[in-house]
Amino acid sequence: MNNNLYCLITGASEGFGRALALECASRKMNLVLVALAGPELNFLADFIRRNYEVEVVALAADLCSEEQCNQLYQTICDRNLPVNMLINNAGLGSTMLFGEGNIAFYQKQVQLNVMATTLLTRLFLEILKANAPSYILNVGSLSCFFALPKKQVYGATKSFIYSFSRSLCAELKEDRVHVSVICPGGMNTNNSVTLLARSSGFISRMSIMNPEEVAGIAISGLLSRKEVILSGRLNRTFLLLNALLPGCIKNMITNRHMRNLASVTSPGTNQSSLHLVQKLNLARQ
Repeated sequence: MNNNLYCLITGASEGFGRALALECASRKMNLVLVALAGPELNFLADFIRRNYEVEVVALAADLCSEEQCNQLYQTICDRNLPVNMLINNAGLGSTMLFGEGNIAFYQKQVQLNVMATTLLTRLFLEILKANAPSYILNVGSLSCFFALPKKQVYGATKSFIYSFSRSLCAELKEDRVHVSVICPGGMNTNNSVTLLARSSGFISRMSIMNPEEVAGIAISGLLSRKEVILSGRLNRTFLLLNALLPGCIKNMITNRHMRNLASVTSPGTNQSSLHLVQKLNLARQ
């Protein structure tokens, strides 16, 4: 990796974005870290500067704003930072019934998960081409392969990311800009997720991974020019079972799971079974 070039990571101050930043720094990549304004961003930037021999630029931006996406791009141009890797990690998750959410939240989720990724990729495309060979890593989700109750809008945004990435990969090959999409399952990205995982059943605990482990898989897959990157043997097994199960069984699982949704958080609920049901639940074609 040319040490004069930069890797730009969005949503970099915590969770998976932080793990990606540390992974890239360990590989001697200079970094442009983008996140919402706050102490976490500057703490991370300072930590990387002290512990890794790389350049770090920290830029605060709310990527739900098209104006701030454009300002971010202009700042990179004004500073003449040669970006050859773009990691679109910033995103907004949710787990709730569709009727429980409000329009403002869904608009923000689509804006960040879909529009920000699309806009930033388009803005930086010519810079990436100029610094080729270059890389784009889009962060999808294992949920894009399944139709999960309580994940309807989130899963739809990640389905867009998956399709967008696969098409863009084919389109940009001749420009020597490689595009990968990482589709992780559950990750221990914060304390609440970690505590929930510990209280869940065996399958839930086994399938959830630490973000640092997934980050290593993601960057290795990206640099190996792998189009779709999956993390964890158990998650790959879920996809295999999903492909092998006949439609009638998938529909039966879906119907049973919908009847049990009301008791998902009740004491005594079999969280292991419910987690497996969610993993195997496919969209009806």
